[in-house]
Amino acid sequence: MEENIFHLQYALDTFYFLICGALVMWMAAGFAMLESGLVRAKNTTEILTKNVVLYATACTMYLICGYAIMYDNTFFLTGIADVNVDETLKSFAEREDGFTGGSIYSGASDFFFQVVFAATCMSIVSGAVAERMKLWAFLLFAVVMTGFIYPLEGSWTWGGKDVFGFFSLGDAGFKDFAGSGIVHMAGAAAALAGVLLLGARKGKYGPNGEINAITGANLPLATLGMLILWMGWFGFNGGSVLKLGDIANANSVAMVFLNTNAAAAGGLLGALVVARLLFGKADLTMILNGALAGLVAITASPDTPSALASVIIGVVAGVLVVFSILGLDKLRIDDPVGAISVHGAAGLFGLLVVPFTAEGTTFLGQLIGAATIFIWVFVASLVVWYVIKLVMGIRVSEEDEFEGVDIAECGMEAYPEFTRSK
Repeated sequence: MEENIFHLQYALDTFYFLICGALVMWMAAGFAMLESGLVRAKNTTEILTKNVVLYATACTMYLICGYAIMYDNTFFLTGIADVNVDETLKSFAEREDGFTGGSIYSGASDFFFQVVFAATCMSIVSGAVAERMKLWAFLLFAVVMTGFIYPLEGSWTWGGKDVFGFFSLGDAGFKDFAGSGIVHMAGAAAALAGVLLLGARKGKYGPNGEINAITGANLPLATLGMLILWMGWFGFNGGSVLKLGDIANANSVAMVFLNTNAAAAGGLLGALVVARLLFGKADLTMILNGALAGLVAITASPDTPSALASVIIGVVAGVLVVFSILGLDKLRIDDPVGAISVHGAAGLFGLLVVPFTAEGTTFLGQLIGAATIFIWVFVASLVVWYVIKLVMGIRVSEEDEFEGVDIAECGMEAYPEFTRSK
């Protein structure tokens, strides 16, 4: 009887992991749609190319070395998918928690779930550097980011290793349940480093300090992208429970889903109200980013707040992201889609509110963890971006930027019948 329970639990937890991984993979479509909707028509094909190629790059690099760096696991060499049933049963029977206590699932499903997080981290970068970065420079950075920079900081957090052998973030009381800092703030730090070296788009900022709005070409597509991301986030946060096959964890999964949805709704409404107060209008782009900010903020600890507290966390994140986007513009840091604010500012906020609801965490521990992640990713990314800039350049020519990077980088346009006369 016990053996049958184990088989059922193993199958259920593995299947749940795979389904959640597929939901997170679907977020790649969300990023692609969101970003292609928020850039100008002449840059659509290139941003789509970035998103699909970076996903394939992340999957390959994380397979080759990223997973091994993060978790000391080289399953691609050892064939972890070939499970010895008798040995697996024996190993779990000897555990103190028994068959129904710990997480039990296929190692291959764990890799699949982890690799889509690596791809998500890199997807954050593509929108921030849109419309003026060379495609191949971006893809070269993606190789390093997903194969080394992200896995190394992941090894200090989810991997449980000491930071360069000096101290443990876990011992400091740091918690990041599903990656507000580990994934989202890390992606924002890498994006910020690239944007600082890249510079703003031509015409974005005037000589007298004026800020010129550059509107996206397809807001329906951007809205679809946000909704896809909202849906995929249930796998992002829900899958991070790591288990479904018992009553306690099933209830935890349900609460995580509820809180994730509540925070997104709160973030959207918070951004809507602030945009109305500041601009006198319901700014759709701010609304979209508000929902995403709520999702990013709750990701640090979606398992501990009440549903009402999750709404409040989302509302504050939605308000914060509007002011962050406006603040970066005043600093002349050009981020076409608001990715640095959504994933950086809201990611940091999400980490800092964890101690309000999660026992065993401290503000100091959260600050240490956030600083460790940001400093490592920002400095490492800045070095990599700078080397790429010296070797091959990272910015397209003024002529290519004016004409649009679709033709210069991809040789085709997304909307040829609208952008060129026959």
